[in-house]
Formats: sequence, C-alpha cells, structure tokens
Amino acid sequence: MNMPPSPPGAVRTDGPSVQIGALVPLTRPGWVEAGQHLLAGLELAVDEVNDAGGIVGRPLELVVRDTAADPQRAAAAVDQLARLGVAALAGEYHSVVARAAAARADALGLPFLCSSAVLDALTEQPTDWVARLAPAQSRGWQTYADFLLGAGHSRLAVAAQPSVYWASGTRILRDCFAARGGTVIALDADTLSPTALCDELVDSGATALLLLVGHPEPAVPIVKAVRRDQRLADILVGAPAGQPEFAEWATLLGDDGAAIPFLRYLPERLGPLGARVEKALRERLGVAPSFVAFEGYDTVAVLADVLRSHGTDRSRTAESWPRVAVEGTRGKIQFSRTPGIDVWQWAWPPIQVVDRDPAQPDRFRILHTS
Repeated sequence: MNMPPSPPGAVRTDGPSVQIGALVPLTRPGWVEAGQHLLAGLELAVDEVNDAGGIVGRPLELVVRDTAADPQRAAAAVDQLARLGVAALAGEYHSVVARAAAARADALGLPFLCSSAVLDALTEQPTDWVARLAPAQSRGWQTYADFLLGAGHSRLAVAAQPSVYWASGTRILRDCFAARGGTVIALDADTLSPTALCDELVDSGATALLLLVGHPEPAVPIVKAVRRDQRLADILVGAPAGQPEFAEWATLLGDDGAAIPFLRYLPERLGPLGARVEKALRERLGVAPSFVAFEGYDTVAVLADVLRSHGTDRSRTAESWPRVAVEGTRGKIQFSRTPGIDVWQWAWPPIQVVDRDPAQPDRFRILHTS
C-alpha cells in the first residue's frame, strides 16, 4: 500500500511494516460499492495510525485481497496472507464469504476482526481467533421485524434467493412474526419473473415485501415491477440487507428507490470522532460514506490499539479481545461472549431502520432505532 506523504509535524515511522491482511469484495459478483466503502475506511484509519507514529514506530500496512464474494477465493487468500506473515486479518462484507474466511483463520490460528458480515454462525464452534464489529443478524433483523410489526404489517412476503444468509434472515423473521401472530410468505425470486412475482404478491394478501436478493440483479427489476403495478400501490417494499444505502441504488432506480426501509449501523448523531471521520471519508469517496466505511475505520482502530498494547504475536492478539476498550466512530467498542454467537462480539453497535426520503432521495430518514 502506498502511503501518502506525512503532514508537517507527523511522527516518522521506520523499520519493517506491521501488516494487516484486508479481505474486501472489489469485483463482481461481489458488492463492489460496499467493498470500496469498506476499503476507504480501512485505508483512512491506516493513514491516520501512521501519521501518529505507526505501531510503536513501525508503519502499519494493509495487504489487500479481493474476495469477489467467493468463499473459496477468500479461504485461499487467508492461506496466502498467513504465509506472508500478516499480524491479523480485517474486513469482508459478505456473510457467507466471511464465514469461510473465519473458518480458515480459526484453523490457522490467525486473528480475524470481521468488519461487516452479520451471519450469527460465523464459525461452527466457539473460537478465540475471531471477533466481529457488525451486529449479529438475529439482532439487526429482529429490530427490522419490530419496525414492521409496529407499523401494522402482520402479513409479510419475502422474495428470496437460495443462500445461507437469506435463509437465516427468513428464519429470524418467521420466528419474530410467529411470536406476535404474524405470517411470513416465501416467494422464490430465482424461479419467478418480476411480473410473476407481482402476481403472487397480489394473491398472498401481504402488505409488505422484503427483498432478500442480490443487487443489482434481481433487486432492481423487482422494485421496478412492483412500483409499476397499480395493484401493489399500497405495499411497503423493504430491503433489510442495506441495498438502498449505496449511491448505485439511487442511480439505478431514481425515485423508485426511495421509501424502501433498510438496516444501517450508525448512531442517530455522530460524536466528534465520527464527524471528523465522516468528513474525511466523504472527501475520499466523493459521496456520503455508508456505515460500511465506518466499520472499516473502526476495524483498524481496534487492531492498531491491540497491536500497540500487546505486540504482533498472533496468540496475544487473540487473547486480547475481551480487554479491548476503544473509542470508535459509533461508540465505545468492547467485545464479549454473547449467547448463540461463537465469536467475540461487539454487543451491540447502534442499529437503525432508515429509508431514502421520497421528497429528496439523497437524504435518509431514520424510521426506527433499536
């Protein structure tokens, strides 16, 4: 990674770099825009660490690998990064990919701080090698279910594709709705065309449709079909996985992409650190930073603190998770053991349900908070 020139008065860093392996989706079929935001946050934090003197005088360096949303490619990257001698792993956005990376990191004894993936079962057994910043899916999607039920939507349809992540999300929604007398109807987004899906949706009697599908295909065609079907004029369309967060959504859908609630992991108001980082990220990205960019920044902030305090020995890093207390962009980050979660978890980051304002689609409205 090429470091920018140090500003006047910055502390110089010398000696061999301390390397962190960064797993990021940067090409299709990965969610490229999410990967770009994640990488921007990681890189900004690395630059700031180095401007402040690095890791006890040694520069911090990112060794980036593109996962392209491919679990096998991610596992191979973990093997390669481990051989290169990285002190720890960071990043990854896609839950299924992060699960493969976490399994390999656990097997190799390589600390992995997962930035964004939310799947509860990130590993199949308890491990001390993996920690996570993003809230577990069960927590975030329960918040989303509370929002829907509170708004009077007791009959819900989900347009879903086959995936461990989407199946897990559907199960969480079913449990939440069943506990309060609601119903969840599954529609197969792989076999139904957008037009046929609209017909099924009308017949279902559901008042809300959730998109548990890939972006931009088939999410964008489904939204367009629903928005143009007069029979569905009153139906709520939602996307809990966060597709509408990114600028590409607004570019592809325009006004049709507004008023589609999604999950976002930001506080209602950023503190001084968050506000400063938001400004710097906006300058790097050229657009408003998503919550994923803040997750990237916070990942490096935590790892830098651990590496300064405990050195670069991998075992000592893994042993340090329960002692972390770092002020991040979205609050104080501390890890604990959470029931049902086999990794060290920040419990809990702030969770919001947000949408794009129909009157001003580049502005977000906070609809519900956990």
